[in-house]
Parts: sequence; C-alpha cells; structure tokens
Amino acid sequence: MMSTDEVLDVFRRAGALLEGHFILSSGLRSPVFLQKAFIFKNPQLTEVLCKSLAEKIMAQLEVVPDIIVAPAMGGIIPGYETARHLKRESIFTERVDGEFTLRRGFTLEPGQSVLMVEDIVTTGLSSRECIKSIEKTGAKVVAGACIFDRSGGSANIGVPLISLAARSFPAYPADDLPETLAAIPAIKPGSRGLS
Repeated sequence: MMSTDEVLDVFRRAGALLEGHFILSSGLRSPVFLQKAFIFKNPQLTEVLCKSLAEKIMAQLEVVPDIIVAPAMGGIIPGYETARHLKRESIFTERVDGEFTLRRGFTLEPGQSVLMVEDIVTTGLSSRECIKSIEKTGAKVVAGACIFDRSGGSANIGVPLISLAARSFPAYPADDLPETLAAIPAIKPGSRGLS
C-alpha cells in the first residue's frame, strides 16, 4: 500500500498539487488544492491509486461489501476503478434539487452492504450526504473510502473512513484568512457550484 508521501508524489508528478488561494467545495479557503481531475484524466495514475486503495480496503474490512456507491461527480471515477479491483459493481448518486439520489435505474436492496467511495474528503459533508441517501434505500453503509483525506483523519462521515492518504492542510473560513492568503486572489477550481 502507498504512503501519504507516495500519493502526494503522484499528485505532484501529475501537476495536481496546486498552491495559491483556493475556494474549496466546502466553502473553506486553503493555500493547497488537490486537482484530482489531473489524476483521473490519466488511467495509469488512477489505476495505481485505486488499486492501492482497494488493497487497503481489503486489509481493513473483514468482508468486501456487495457494491460500491460513489457521489457524482468527483467520486464516479475512483468509485468505478476501486470497484474494479474489488471485483464489485459500482453505481453513483447524483444531486437532484440539492440532494443525492440514485437515478438511471440504479437500485440498492434493503440490507445490502455498501462501500461509499469518494475522491477527496475535506469536511466529510458530501460523504455524509451520499451515505444518507444510500441509507434511505435500506442498504447498510459499512464504511467509506477515499483517495485523500485532507482533514488528516478529523472528518466524521458517520461510518469508518478508509483513506489511501491523509494529511491536514490548512483551511480557513472566508472571513478569517491569514494575511498571506488574503493577499492572493481566490480561485475556485472545484466542480461544485459550476454551471
């Protein structure tokens, strides 16, 4: 399994470890942004990270869950690729009127065991929202997993979180920025809120 430093090296090689002033999906501001789209455009890098994540999942869970569910948009590729290594099907939720739901004919059965797979966790909000939508079906989320936990392990998603890599990067409310960050124009490179 890969270490956090090895995962960060993959992000660096892909040009996906950005420095500046970024508005995160959570609304928080940070001097570091992990542009996972630069990883996921490369099938070889995606495979390396997701295979290692699948190995970590298998090492930590007694039984591999029945199915993988990922929140759209960011979780679709790592969810699928991790499911491929776990030899499971992968489906995804989408936002409808601001809430995650299953669409496209995807269904879950009551009692079915689910692993929720995300790309990057910061506060855990998207993960919690996705898990809530899964639980409405009667299926049981046994754990969550992600490529990178930028909370360094402090995010609570309501179930155990298995992260390939974890490191706490600074994140600040928009009205409480350090001077060095406030002096740089903010950009929003993520996908949430884009039209």
